[in-house]
Amino acid sequence: MKNIVIAGNLGKDAETRRTQNGDPVTGFNVAVEGYDGKEKYTLWFDVSFWGRRGESLAQYLTKGTRVTVAGDLGTREYNGKTYLTVRANEVTLQGGRQSHDTQRNDHQSGYDQSPPGYGAGGRPSVADDLSDEIPFHHCWQV
Repeated sequence: MKNIVIAGNLGKDAETRRTQNGDPVTGFNVAVEGYDGKEKYTLWFDVSFWGRRGESLAQYLTKGTRVTVAGDLGTREYNGKTYLTVRANEVTLQGGRQSHDTQRNDHQSGYDQSPPGYGAGGRPSVADDLSDEIPFHHCWQV
């Protein structure tokens, strides 16, 4: 397998399901924005986070939340289309969007840290958007 680290926003709330053996698997999708020198684009990754850590984190994985995911890159075929997948080893919340009913004191939650170069809310600064770097300049190694 190929290791990958992505940073992006959840496209919808995470869902936890159970295997036939009762093991929890939390699934969610992450949108990673890129720029190819001409136009912006979005890559979507289907992420699965196995075990109790994923199950515990699911309540915080809501639509719009910014995350960093490290794991094994894969693909799957469905109806003639190829989808990018990540089997997560680590998922880190980056302090993205919070809905009104889930807002909490960030100093108590431990999720108030944004990566270097990122402003409040985990969004890249305007200067980052003007970068001439490769399309995945918003990704970093944990």
